[in-house]
Formats: sequence, C-alpha cells, structure tokens
Amino acid sequence: MKSLYTSIGLFVVTAAAEIFGCYTFYLWLTLKRSPLWLIPGVVSLALFAWLLTFHPTAAGRTYAAYGGVYIAASLAWLKWVDRQSPDRWDFLGALVCLTGAAIILWPRIKTITAN
Repeated sequence: MKSLYTSIGLFVVTAAAEIFGCYTFYLWLTLKRSPLWLIPGVVSLALFAWLLTFHPTAAGRTYAAYGGVYIAASLAWLKWVDRQSPDRWDFLGALVCLTGAAIILWPRIKTITAN
C-alpha cells in the first residue's frame, strides 16, 4: 500500500511541476512579466518530463491516468494561486476525471503496490 501512496504523491508532484512550468510562460506571455520567468519554467517542465519516467505503468496509461490528477491539481492552483473558487461544476468535472483515472489504474493497483 505504501507504493500506492507513493504513486499518488508522484502524480501530484508531477502535476505541480507541469502547472508551475506552464504558469511561468503564462506570466511572461499574458501578464507581460520578465522573460527571466522562463528559466524556472523550463527547469520545471524538464522536471515534469523526468518525473513521468518514474511512474510504474506504461507511458500511455500513465499519461491517461495522470490527466485526472492534473485536472484536480489545476483546480487547486485556481483556488490557491489565482485566488478564484472552483464551482460545483469544476468539482464534478474533477471527480469524473479522477474516477476515470482510478478506473484506468484499478486493475494495476496490485502491480503498483508490489513495486
């Protein structure tokens, strides 16, 4: 079970790296912040890509399941960074996506927890 929690934590850290990396480009392009923001952004996106290699399932399956976690993490970003409250439709959409991710991973949980 410890590996399952490690995998979930890895999904969350991976999502944070991707969201932060993309956000730095948003700061530069949309909010006209300094191009120096691109330095941590590129590092964060490289970290994101590297972290994806640690997930214990096939790449395509990892990306599919990761999508649900990414959506939920994006809503957390909306709340804590953008200072906007997700509405009930945001929560429902995230729940549907996380359910999809769980369905994808469910038959593999035994494999994940064995690693």
